[in-house]
Amino acid sequence: MAEDAAFVDGGRIAFYGLSYGGKSAMRIPAVLPDYALSICSGDFNEWVRKCATVDLPLSYVYSGEYEIWEWNLGNTFNYAEMAALIAPRPFMVERGHDDGVGLDEWVAYEYAKVFRYYNKLGLGEKSRIEYFNGPHTIHGVGTFEFLERHLGR
Repeated sequence: MAEDAAFVDGGRIAFYGLSYGGKSAMRIPAVLPDYALSICSGDFNEWVRKCATVDLPLSYVYSGEYEIWEWNLGNTFNYAEMAALIAPRPFMVERGHDDGVGLDEWVAYEYAKVFRYYNKLGLGEKSRIEYFNGPHTIHGVGTFEFLERHLGR
Protein backbone atom coordinates (compact mmCIF):
# COMPACT_ATOMS: atom_id res chain seq x y z
CA MET A 1 0.00 0.00 0.00
CA ALA A 2 2.73 2.47 0.93
CA GLU A 3 4.41 1.84 -2.41
CA ASP A 4 1.24 2.86 -4.25
CA ALA A 5 1.28 6.26 -2.53
CA ALA A 6 4.97 7.01 -3.05
CA PHE A 7 4.04 9.87 -5.39
CA VAL A 8 2.12 11.64 -2.61
CA ASP A 9 3.92 14.47 -0.82
CA GLY A 10 2.55 14.19 2.72
CA GLY A 11 3.73 17.71 3.51
CA ARG A 12 1.40 19.19 0.88
CA ILE A 13 -1.96 17.73 1.90
CA ALA A 14 -4.57 20.40 2.58
CA PHE A 15 -8.17 20.39 3.79
CA TYR A 16 -10.60 22.47 1.70
CA GLY A 17 -14.23 22.02 2.65
CA LEU A 18 -17.56 23.58 1.68
CA SER A 19 -20.60 23.64 3.96
CA TYR A 20 -20.42 20.61 6.26
CA GLY A 21 -17.00 20.10 4.71
CA GLY A 22 -16.16 23.62 5.89
CA LYS A 23 -17.31 22.62 9.36
CA SER A 24 -14.94 19.64 9.06
CA ALA A 25 -12.15 21.93 7.80
CA MET A 26 -12.37 23.74 11.14
CA ARG A 27 -12.50 20.69 13.40
CA ILE A 28 -10.30 18.03 11.81
CA PRO A 29 -7.10 20.05 11.09
CA ALA A 30 -7.44 21.60 14.56
CA VAL A 31 -6.71 18.18 16.06
CA LEU A 32 -4.74 16.50 13.25
CA PRO A 33 -1.52 18.47 12.68
CA ASP A 34 -0.51 16.61 9.49
CA TYR A 35 -2.66 18.84 7.27
CA ALA A 36 -0.46 21.53 5.70
CA LEU A 37 -3.28 24.11 5.69
CA SER A 38 -7.02 24.47 5.95
CA ILE A 39 -9.66 26.37 3.96
CA CYS A 40 -13.18 26.79 5.33
CA SER A 41 -15.75 27.66 2.66
CA GLY A 42 -19.42 28.37 3.24
CA ASP A 43 -19.38 27.62 6.95
CA PHE A 44 -17.06 29.96 8.88
CA ASN A 45 -19.31 31.90 11.20
CA GLU A 46 -19.98 33.29 14.63
CA TRP A 47 -21.12 29.78 15.42
CA VAL A 48 -22.19 30.22 19.05
CA ARG A 49 -24.49 33.08 18.08
CA LYS A 50 -25.84 31.13 15.10
CA CYS A 51 -26.75 28.27 17.43
CA ALA A 52 -28.37 30.46 20.07
CA THR A 53 -30.09 33.38 18.34
CA VAL A 54 -33.85 33.44 17.96
CA ASP A 55 -33.77 36.74 16.06
CA LEU A 56 -32.90 35.43 12.59
CA PRO A 57 -34.29 32.59 10.48
CA LEU A 58 -30.73 31.36 9.72
CA SER A 59 -30.38 30.20 13.34
CA TYR A 60 -29.87 26.50 13.95
CA VAL A 61 -32.75 26.83 16.41
CA TYR A 62 -35.02 26.80 13.34
CA SER A 63 -33.11 24.11 11.44
CA GLY A 64 -33.93 20.44 11.18
CA GLU A 65 -30.23 19.58 11.06
CA TYR A 66 -29.90 17.12 13.92
CA GLU A 67 -26.11 16.72 13.63
CA ILE A 68 -25.30 20.38 14.37
CA TRP A 69 -25.49 20.26 18.14
CA GLU A 70 -22.07 19.41 19.56
CA TRP A 71 -22.01 19.06 23.31
CA ASN A 72 -20.43 22.02 25.12
CA LEU A 73 -18.63 23.33 22.01
CA GLY A 74 -20.11 26.80 22.41
CA ASN A 75 -18.77 26.98 25.94
CA THR A 76 -15.25 26.07 24.84
CA PHE A 77 -14.59 27.01 21.20
CA ASN A 78 -15.99 29.27 18.55
CA TYR A 79 -14.52 29.38 15.05
CA ALA A 80 -11.71 31.80 15.96
CA GLU A 81 -10.50 29.45 18.68
CA MET A 82 -10.60 26.47 16.30
CA ALA A 83 -8.57 28.48 13.77
CA ALA A 84 -6.06 29.28 16.52
CA LEU A 85 -5.59 25.53 16.95
CA ILE A 86 -4.79 25.29 13.23
CA ALA A 87 -2.06 27.96 13.56
CA PRO A 88 0.77 28.28 12.72
CA ARG A 89 -0.33 26.51 9.54
CA PRO A 90 -1.98 28.63 6.83
CA PHE A 91 -5.71 29.16 7.21
CA MET A 92 -8.26 30.74 4.87
CA VAL A 93 -11.98 31.54 4.80
CA GLU A 94 -14.03 31.72 1.59
CA ARG A 95 -17.33 33.63 1.94
CA GLY A 96 -20.04 34.36 -0.61
CA HIS A 97 -22.01 37.53 0.13
CA ASP A 98 -25.24 35.72 -0.75
CA ASP A 99 -24.54 32.64 1.34
CA GLY A 100 -27.54 32.21 3.59
CA VAL A 101 -25.71 30.27 6.30
CA GLY A 102 -24.54 33.49 7.91
CA LEU A 103 -24.12 37.23 7.72
CA ASP A 104 -20.99 38.94 6.38
CA GLU A 105 -20.85 40.98 9.59
CA TRP A 106 -20.79 37.86 11.78
CA VAL A 107 -18.14 36.23 9.61
CA ALA A 108 -16.01 39.40 9.61
CA TYR A 109 -16.31 39.71 13.39
CA GLU A 110 -15.16 36.15 13.99
CA TYR A 111 -12.44 36.26 11.33
CA ALA A 112 -11.01 39.52 12.74
CA LYS A 113 -10.06 37.56 15.87
CA VAL A 114 -8.28 34.98 13.71
CA PHE A 115 -6.37 37.59 11.71
CA ARG A 116 -5.33 39.42 14.88
CA TYR A 117 -4.01 36.17 16.36
CA TYR A 118 -2.02 35.32 13.23
CA ASN A 119 -0.60 38.87 13.15
CA LYS A 120 0.38 38.67 16.83
CA LEU A 121 2.32 35.49 15.97
CA GLY A 122 3.99 37.29 13.03
CA LEU A 123 2.08 35.07 10.60
CA GLY A 124 -0.34 37.57 9.03
CA GLU A 125 0.57 36.40 5.52
CA LYS A 126 -0.62 32.89 6.40
CA SER A 127 -4.25 33.86 6.97
CA ARG A 128 -6.75 35.31 4.55
CA ILE A 129 -10.44 35.79 3.91
CA GLU A 130 -11.98 36.18 0.48
CA TYR A 131 -15.46 37.62 -0.01
CA PHE A 132 -17.12 37.15 -3.38
CA ASN A 133 -20.45 37.95 -4.99
CA GLY A 134 -22.15 34.60 -4.92
CA PRO A 135 -24.01 31.92 -2.99
CA HIS A 136 -23.06 28.90 -0.89
CA THR A 137 -20.44 27.49 -3.26
CA ILE A 138 -16.74 26.98 -3.87
CA HIS A 139 -15.52 30.15 -5.58
CA GLY A 140 -12.02 28.87 -6.27
CA VAL A 141 -10.28 32.13 -7.09
CA GLY A 142 -8.47 33.43 -4.01
CA THR A 143 -8.46 29.95 -2.53
CA PHE A 144 -6.59 28.45 -5.49
CA GLU A 145 -4.07 31.31 -5.26
CA PHE A 146 -3.75 30.59 -1.53
CA LEU A 147 -3.14 26.89 -2.21
CA GLU A 148 -0.54 27.71 -4.84
CA ARG A 149 1.21 30.18 -2.55
CA HIS A 150 1.41 27.88 0.45
CA LEU A 151 1.72 24.47 -1.20
CA GLY A 152 3.46 25.35 -4.46
CA ARG A 153 3.90 22.79 -7.19
